[in-house]
Amino acid sequence: MADDLDLFGRELSGRGAVGRAIPDAETPGAPLATRMRPRALEEFVGQEHLVGPGRVLRDMIERDDLQSMILWGPPGSGKTTLARIMAGRTRAAFVPFSAVTEGVPRVREILQEAEERLRATGRRTILFCDEIHHFNRVQQDAFLPAAEAGTIVLIGSTTENPSFELRGALLSRCRVFVLEQLKPEHLEAILGRALSDSERGLGAVNLMVDDEAIRFLAEEADGDARRSLQGLEAAASLVGAGGRITREIAAEGLQLRFARYDKSGEEHYNLISALHKAVRGSDPDAALYWLARMIDGGEDPLYIARRLIRIAAEDVGLADPRALDVAVAAKDAYHFLGSPEGELALAEAAVYLATAPKSNKIDEAWGRALAAARETPAEPVPLHIRNAPTPLMKDLGYGRGYRYAHDYPGGFVAQSYLPERLRRVRFYEPGGAGYEARVQERLELWRRLAQSAGTETEGG
Repeated sequence: MADDLDLFGRELSGRGAVGRAIPDAETPGAPLATRMRPRALEEFVGQEHLVGPGRVLRDMIERDDLQSMILWGPPGSGKTTLARIMAGRTRAAFVPFSAVTEGVPRVREILQEAEERLRATGRRTILFCDEIHHFNRVQQDAFLPAAEAGTIVLIGSTTENPSFELRGALLSRCRVFVLEQLKPEHLEAILGRALSDSERGLGAVNLMVDDEAIRFLAEEADGDARRSLQGLEAAASLVGAGGRITREIAAEGLQLRFARYDKSGEEHYNLISALHKAVRGSDPDAALYWLARMIDGGEDPLYIARRLIRIAAEDVGLADPRALDVAVAAKDAYHFLGSPEGELALAEAAVYLATAPKSNKIDEAWGRALAAARETPAEPVPLHIRNAPTPLMKDLGYGRGYRYAHDYPGGFVAQSYLPERLRRVRFYEPGGAGYEARVQERLELWRRLAQSAGTETEGG
């Protein structure tokens, strides 16, 4: 049996005895963020909704009753740390795996070992797959049979929305736990622990750290514990033992923050949604901010231009007919100028659209018209508005009774233009904002003229 345990105790990089966390925190020269990684739930900061007293994930860990799961959250929120804590608490074999550096052949090897381990010793295997979203959907199929049969407990971590990146079949076999971005107070606690810990942290270096420096590192790390600790470690190296870390030194240690933005992931859809809703909600400041976030994050400006054109038609509509001209012109200007000069045209369009009167009546009217067209695909065109290019068609009544609008005062004559079944239907009802108020007045005048003439022209 001891030989079996030795056989099945083999692990990947950072191999340790089965059932213990990977001991890279004690590796000589390990970064501060690695050394300060919590080793138990009592040291873990944040994610109280998952690991607070009585919460579901904490209960699963403490009872060693783990199920296949996906840990989804932003960088530095504690996904890998939680997996390592589970490794330290479980009686099962724990095998870490990175979807970034290894592939399906290694997965198959692990699954075969897990099956042999279960048969020989009765012990489960927990397979921790870091960055599981780097596996495409076909590669993810490798996990399915073993997860389905219970040969492994799969714990996957991802920074991307599982709905977009993981197969539905895999998701149906896993619980999804959502980790939240850490708050500044969480990061302040983590930084304070690193400064006071003489064994793993910087406690023995006797640093003096201004409160403003701690606040800066906590606020500017974008909720990423790893990033805040990296900034602290860099600042400490700048001042040396016994030195003083000011806000300026902390800023130098943290350096420039880069936009966390994936043009194909959830954040892409979150930001374009925020831009669209800010413009629709008539907030030019928010519109400019989200536009800047997308541009700075590397989004294709022509993708943004296309969305602005859509907003002009969908949300401004005939309340301001010039909105569409401005949006199309911004697209053409960017296409002509490129970045960064052309970005100003997009900003101008975003502000114009945000401050324009709003109407979605065209969008609603088009939806109703499409629905009616699909419900009545065989309705004949009324004879009086049919074209009659041949004598036969004229004999059949095509075009008979048609009245040419320009022959009448104001260019209007009362007659019906819809099929008989739809004569009383109105698809477009103008709003009262901007130019549409004038459209409403005009339509009301024409309808009064039609009624006085005794002709039903609703919808025509």
